[in-house]
Amino acid sequence: MFSFLPIESYYPVYINICLILVLFTLLHTWILKIDDSKNLIFINFAGLFLLAFIILYMGQREISGVYFGDTINYARAFQNYAIGEPINEDSDLGWHMFMKFMSSIVSLSTFFTISAFIYVFPLYKISKQYFGEYWYYSFIMFLVSFSFWTYGVNGVRNGAACSLFLWGLCYERKKIVMVIMFYLAISFHKTLLLPVLAYLITYIYNKPKFFFIGWLLCIPLSLAASGLWISLFASLGFGDDRLAGYLTSSSGEGTFSSTGFRWDFLFHSAFAVFAGWYFVFRRKYQDSTYNKLLITYLICNGFWILVIQANFSNRFAYLSWFMMAIIIIYPLLKKQFFRNQHFMIGKIMLVYFSFTYLMYYIYYL
Repeated sequence: MFSFLPIESYYPVYINICLILVLFTLLHTWILKIDDSKNLIFINFAGLFLLAFIILYMGQREISGVYFGDTINYARAFQNYAIGEPINEDSDLGWHMFMKFMSSIVSLSTFFTISAFIYVFPLYKISKQYFGEYWYYSFIMFLVSFSFWTYGVNGVRNGAACSLFLWGLCYERKKIVMVIMFYLAISFHKTLLLPVLAYLITYIYNKPKFFFIGWLLCIPLSLAASGLWISLFASLGFGDDRLAGYLTSSSGEGTFSSTGFRWDFLFHSAFAVFAGWYFVFRRKYQDSTYNKLLITYLICNGFWILVIQANFSNRFAYLSWFMMAIIIIYPLLKKQFFRNQHFMIGKIMLVYFSFTYLMYYIYYL
């Protein structure tokens, strides 16, 4: 569908479309009230366009291992299943069953499009569930997140699993459906055990203060004994042997551009931590659902900080980063905190997206 685009232009086109939408949204937040009919028409049209576009844009991408990471490996696995290879039952059985079934009924491009739908649609679903007619602001925050593109075209299985977890959160009052969605998420990628367990902890203890302190303590603990935590979690067999291998692989095999203690990514993670601290403690915001989301993020991000110097720690970073957007935007769409809050939403969106934009054009190029 997008074969007219040079393959090396896929990400620049995506990120610059996001820039245009973010700037246009900022303009709307400046000149219109959030409940103005003109604004509601714009955000619903722009949101639905973005939903359809990004699913097709990601799903109909060209097959390349140079620009789209593991896309080529997923393509090979799909083609092997299509010619009769048996299901790989050693890891992530749900994903492999899904891939095997799809290989028998659809083409490769359709498979990637369905995978993109599983990745993107839950972001719309949870935004709509939590924020009603203002869902667009949450949805676009998800789409301009630093890790969004990577886990749509490279870590496809991990990205889909995390989105299934978010989809499960939509069924707080339908626990059976929630459990099914959580089970599917874990069956797609075993690392989802961490956010699922973290979320279950919130039913036992729902006060964020303790978890903020724990998150802060993870920083000196990681600096002082990173190797200890990496060895400990690897020896516990978190998920399976493959995941333990992520923690202990040599630096030459990694996916971050450099290893060591990543202060830049800790800074990035702190966006959501600061937002949670500001609203919960400075502004005394009380919301049980928000506390659950925030605590889940703090636990998962704290785990990543402990193993931050492991070469494949990005695999674990995403287990918290996929929640950053909703942690930051949630209170602003639920309660009035600022005199011109609509404009504040636009400015926060711009600052949040700026990290993604600048990391690509300044840090990586």
